[in-house]
Amino acid sequence: MRYVQLRAFHHVAIQGGFSRAAEVLHVTQPAISDQIAKLEQEYDILLFNRHKRQVQLTAAGESLLEITRRLFDSEQQALELLSESRAMRAGNLRIVADSASHLLHILADFRKRHPGVHISVRSGNSEHVVESLRTYDADIGVLGEIPVGGEFECVHLNATPIVAFVAKSHPLASRRSLPMAELGQLPLVLRERGSKTRMKLQAAAQEAGIELPAAIEAEGREAVREIVASGAGVGFVSEAEFGQDSRLVALQITGAPAMVMDETLICLHERRGGKLMRAFFDMARSLSKVAPE
Repeated sequence: MRYVQLRAFHHVAIQGGFSRAAEVLHVTQPAISDQIAKLEQEYDILLFNRHKRQVQLTAAGESLLEITRRLFDSEQQALELLSESRAMRAGNLRIVADSASHLLHILADFRKRHPGVHISVRSGNSEHVVESLRTYDADIGVLGEIPVGGEFECVHLNATPIVAFVAKSHPLASRRSLPMAELGQLPLVLRERGSKTRMKLQAAAQEAGIELPAAIEAEGREAVREIVASGAGVGFVSEAEFGQDSRLVALQITGAPAMVMDETLICLHERRGGKLMRAFFDMARSLSKVAPE
């Protein structure tokens, strides 16, 4: 087994094809195919199912990918350690967040201090955030809870209650609060399954003996916001994420157990040593709106 063979396997697996892996590694496609073939022949194992121009990992390939993800991430961390100053001048940081609003103040200060670092931010619900970190598709995540166990390094960013919201033209817009019992009689616009906001809302309703079916189910916070703004129903969001929108009115939810969204910055514990990760987490701790316990 040679390093070049593992590198070829790893990039074919994460890129989803031989030609894309060849482009990333700046080699020819036959060279990539040859390295994979030698690896499979040497160990008498099938790593990819090949069908026409498509490749799919076998069970053995999936297991090997879990190992090579750690291997090449450790290699990247070693490279960062050996060239820390360069990493801080021109590194890359990938963030996936259930809401980028909790990161805005951190991103602004981080960019001022490290203007050469390229930062990408994409959205996803809590399940997607965790999965992206576990598969190394992102470096840092933000989700609406405090994870249990020792898998993640965490910084508690914020803690605010879940509120209901309606369009300014809605009949309920003149009220300041809304009883949980009344929600069961209203058309509700809920996030997709996997959303921590939805899970906490429905868990509190169940505890109060109330069922909250979705009249409309929408993927993503922005989709819910636009549907509610059209007057189609009642939406839900953490108070910190409600923001400023002249089309909408927020209502406190009464008659239910407390529903608090604990927004948390996380990364895999095994990856916390990277220079960029440490710098971002240190800044997040200094700017956290939650008093340390």
